[in-house]
Amino acid sequence: MFKLFINPKNKKGHINPELQGHFSEHLGRCIYEGIYVGEKSDIPNVNGMRKDVVDALKEMKIPVLRWPGGCFADEYHWKDGIGPKKGRKKMINTHWGGVLEDNSFGTDEFMELISQLGCKSYINGNVGSGTVQEMSEWVEYMTFEGVSPMADMRKKNGHADAYKVDYFGVGNENWGCGGNMNPDYYGNLYRRYQTYIRNYNPEHRINKICCGANAGDYEWTDVVMKTCFKNAEHFHGFMEGLSLHYYTVPNDWIHKGSATKFNEDDWYNTLKKTIFMKELIERHTAIMDKYDKDHKVGLMVDEWGTWYDVEPGTNPGFLYQQNTMRDALVAGINLNIFNKHCDRVKMANIAQLVNVLQSVLLTEGPKMVKTPTYYVFKMYNVHQDAELLDSYVETEEIGSEKDKVPNLSESVSVDKNGTIHVTLCNLSCKDAYDVKVLVADKKVKSVSGEILTNKMDAYNTFDAPEKVKTKRFKANVVEDGVELNIPACSVIQLSIK
Repeated sequence: MFKLFINPKNKKGHINPELQGHFSEHLGRCIYEGIYVGEKSDIPNVNGMRKDVVDALKEMKIPVLRWPGGCFADEYHWKDGIGPKKGRKKMINTHWGGVLEDNSFGTDEFMELISQLGCKSYINGNVGSGTVQEMSEWVEYMTFEGVSPMADMRKKNGHADAYKVDYFGVGNENWGCGGNMNPDYYGNLYRRYQTYIRNYNPEHRINKICCGANAGDYEWTDVVMKTCFKNAEHFHGFMEGLSLHYYTVPNDWIHKGSATKFNEDDWYNTLKKTIFMKELIERHTAIMDKYDKDHKVGLMVDEWGTWYDVEPGTNPGFLYQQNTMRDALVAGINLNIFNKHCDRVKMANIAQLVNVLQSVLLTEGPKMVKTPTYYVFKMYNVHQDAELLDSYVETEEIGSEKDKVPNLSESVSVDKNGTIHVTLCNLSCKDAYDVKVLVADKKVKSVSGEILTNKMDAYNTFDAPEKVKTKRFKANVVEDGVELNIPACSVIQLSIK
């Protein structure tokens, strides 16, 4: 029997709801068809937003949504997507699939979506091909209440009240698709551009996010932090976050592997690669600590998730992939890692929301299906705005000859009502384990739970939309804690009182 130790007296940090954030890009069928169908669509919608998608995301308790990219962000010129739709510029989306982008979903539509979802907004600005003036005017258009050319333009477009922008990213992947920049060059650009992201509303500060590293590019983090924080200590609100991008790619970037056809070796290879997130966070944090020892700057993992070969017969530029129990485990492991590092990680955004990469929802015409990843996020929402508790689980190494992983992954929090929430993943694709939960200095009165489990390659389809979904889970209160048996290939959530 493996033991999970919890010390409710040792609170390790606050878990921001934004650790369970999401990402939507003008890529494939994420925005168009996935979220936005237009007001005249036969698909039920509210102001053009799919009602089924919005309802599902609200039920999941989506905390924050990032838009418009991604690589698309550094080619996006926001004025192309405002005003009467018949007059908006059309363009070819050269990054993603070579399809027509008619800009019918722009700033005001995104803010309408944010309003319907009731979540925070994360806008990514254009540094790669945009100007300081363009970015400054975008912030003015969205957030200025007074008299100005941009505020007047917003009002003319039918939006009298200013919007609230919670997070603003100064560029995206500027080491790559956002301009192929060197870190010192980008660091100086960040200093310049962020100056003009004005906080017009003194009661609602915009959190500025600097473009961080690609995976293990530790030099980027070091040089950008050094450049940005040289003589900048006195600047209040200079930088609230530094991003980090890391995708779980089973094989390599040329032959990533199938989303649905894989064996046990592929399973453990994928999980081992996703666990690398822990090392990335800790090593980037150590570098950030040199310049920000008080952890005032959050590490924002604003792109993460699995990346496979696209589904056969689909546009390669649309990045459409299915979503199995393997993805559910990837989600659970990452969310546990983010929780455990909540002293530095302040936001994370899985890529992407609908129909692209590791989506929580898939759509096909009027149909919508919730993926296994969706159910993991829904189970984990008990951690939102809770306090991380000191916890440790005994593990053993399992896996293939080449790829070894711990058999269990966990994180534990306590909410405002004193309920302890445990999320536990079984990384084995064939073995169940007995687990005993020991809570120090606390008598357990009751326990309830949910479980997501199935065969490792199980997934939901439009014809069988509920093959993989959560069910009630039975754990037993014993004299000194809680005992349970966690099946192979499963994610569970326990609420302990």
